[in-house]
Amino acid sequence: MAKTGVFDSDPISMVRAAELKKELQKLVNSIVDHEDYRTETIDQANDTLRALKELRLRSRKRSPLSIKAPKQHESVSAAAPSCPEEFKCPLSKELMRDPVILCTGQQTYDRPFINKWLETGNRTCPLTQQVLSHTDLTPNHLIREMISHWCKNQGLEFPDQIHYMDEAGITSSDHDRFLSLLEKLSLALPEQREAAKELRQLTKRTSSFRALFGESDDAIPQLLSPLSGNKSGTSVHPELQEDVITTLLNLSIHDNNKKRVAETPMVIPLLMEALRGVTIATRANAAATLFTLSALDCNKVLIVKSGALKPLLDLLEEGNPLAMKDVASAIFNLCLVHENRARAVKDGAVRVILNKIREGVLVNELLAVLAMLCSHQGAIIDMEEQGGVPCLLQIIRESSCERSKENCIAILHTICLYDRTKWKEVKDEESSYGTISKLAKDGTSRAKRKANSILERFNRAVNLTHTA
Repeated sequence: MAKTGVFDSDPISMVRAAELKKELQKLVNSIVDHEDYRTETIDQANDTLRALKELRLRSRKRSPLSIKAPKQHESVSAAAPSCPEEFKCPLSKELMRDPVILCTGQQTYDRPFINKWLETGNRTCPLTQQVLSHTDLTPNHLIREMISHWCKNQGLEFPDQIHYMDEAGITSSDHDRFLSLLEKLSLALPEQREAAKELRQLTKRTSSFRALFGESDDAIPQLLSPLSGNKSGTSVHPELQEDVITTLLNLSIHDNNKKRVAETPMVIPLLMEALRGVTIATRANAAATLFTLSALDCNKVLIVKSGALKPLLDLLEEGNPLAMKDVASAIFNLCLVHENRARAVKDGAVRVILNKIREGVLVNELLAVLAMLCSHQGAIIDMEEQGGVPCLLQIIRESSCERSKENCIAILHTICLYDRTKWKEVKDEESSYGTISKLAKDGTSRAKRKANSILERFNRAVNLTHTA
């Protein structure tokens, strides 16, 4: 028998709810199934989810039916209804309680089960077998919120995320060991190295140890003391710096730690130093830490105000392949905040990014950053000075990546609106190769709009010339 819901007494609400659910499912599938999904898709999914929530609340207020209250102690694992397939972990085949995404961005798993997979030494995605550039797990807040809503609708209790992550608990001896390791970081170099290496391993394997750093105001400063307490002018031991920075990365993965870590006064300056560290692992993990911390908008602003964009751009320009992905991801995340783009332009982002694109390095990712930066007038001026227009036209003409073409035509559209002298280069390209017309016919919906807008301006210019 079908479950009675709050929408059943209101046919209009039922139809609207069905439309919202269908749209939400389409958006979520697009996020889950495509590696190159856009941030706009996430925003649309969040908006749709909020609209569905508001509709439900309004219907609940209007409904004359008495709604069955959720059972307070009924576990999600005891759910009688069959849950939607997209809410099940591919490994456990059960409803996910802590959904996370691998660095590939293609598949969501339940944290404990994918952790077991990784802890056995696997470095590939279980479903796609794609090799992982790193093993950091990113919480899938959208899926988690959807699962939470589904559980409430089914009268089931969805366990708190933190309780679930730490349900194995941490023993008093573990806690004592944690405090002992922090104390060792204030001793001589051999003890510091030993403690830092063990903390790196513990925070990588166990979420409980990551959480412990958020329970004390002193834990993070103690962790960083070997790096911040060097007053003699001698350089920090490279392996010690690498272990400390990597531990900082591990504990930053824990959502509840992100704000505390970023707001600890010495963290961002030490990460900026680490971006110029001796080992490439130190530099890459410092960039990955900034990327992880920048998941919070308040951290994005704080990181850029601290001056971290310049050393990130320097590392990008250096071009070491082991660090490039994390550096590009960090820069992209930081530039999502509009006020940060002016600083990125001032720090020379356009020149560095355009050079890397010409070298064929992370073209898709860096074009996405460039498209964001071009909302700032200074970026458009830099693009012109760096000869960016021919580069963009070549990518549209030769690339097979629809996302790259879309970002290129969006940038070109902005440049042409700002500087009419650039119309000639675009018009010559169209006359020789029909590049813009092809994109207007075969591109993505956004690319078609931008290409058609350029073509319409061409036609208007021609008509005005004939009229004159």
